[in-house]
Amino acid sequence: MTIVFIAALLMLFIAHGAPTLAHWRDFSWLRAWQEKVGRQGGDVFGLLLCIGTPALACALVQVALHGKLLVLFALAFATAMLFYCWGPGDLERDVEAIDKAPDSDRRVAAAQALRGDEVQQPLAFECAALVEATFTAGLRRWFGVLFWFAVLGPAGALLYRMTQLLAFGQAYAEGLSASQRGLVERCARILDWLPAHLMALSLALASNFDAVFKTWHEYHAANGKGYFSLDIGFLGAIARASVVADVAAEGEQAGRNPLVALDDAMVLVRRVLVVWLTIMAVIVLAGWLA
Repeated sequence: MTIVFIAALLMLFIAHGAPTLAHWRDFSWLRAWQEKVGRQGGDVFGLLLCIGTPALACALVQVALHGKLLVLFALAFATAMLFYCWGPGDLERDVEAIDKAPDSDRRVAAAQALRGDEVQQPLAFECAALVEATFTAGLRRWFGVLFWFAVLGPAGALLYRMTQLLAFGQAYAEGLSASQRGLVERCARILDWLPAHLMALSLALASNFDAVFKTWHEYHAANGKGYFSLDIGFLGAIARASVVADVAAEGEQAGRNPLVALDDAMVLVRRVLVVWLTIMAVIVLAGWLA
């Protein structure tokens, strides 16, 4: 966990201090690899080959760097892989671009970047849609990557990013059969399930605890899918409730001003990240003192 924590801090420092390095997050090789092996040996095997081979190669490097003498190389590799899988777009700058857009048309156009390359309908420029898109982007750009990085190391971060790209990336959808698309989307939702729930718990700690848990319970009661279903729509619901509660406490009208709601959503996403980093720091300190 020590390497995970230090790598996360280094990655955040690099991402914030050198945003121009984001162009290194180039996954064009995955599209070429998908075309080459995606249909070999049937739909399921082809998909496993497409995702599993790069993840296995990353895991082998990870294992090869295990050991006290190679700790600096392991840290450098972990930091580089986490930075590579982070994003790929910069969420902070996407929100900033919306805030600074000179007119409503360009503001609406800038808001579409919150969804990245995902295959979806255009994002409506309204409070609820912007808040949900910000938290979904936070899950898929930040927290999903960080969670699987903490659990499985660099291979976990790469596995998560490749699965998300194949499941929701418009550039990859055409190369998948219907059965492959359904399978990879299910895998992506499985990988999202735990990080989404940990985001909800962290949001309860960082925002309005009662609003989060009341909305979480009401969402599942209304939809009747059960707490262990792969539906993560609760994340958008609790995000909206938290923004309304948070902004109302400051005397603002979150339900009427999309920019106010968007900015507060970004503030809450940052708070959740701070909670995650704090918990990781406590785990590291506990390990040192044990």
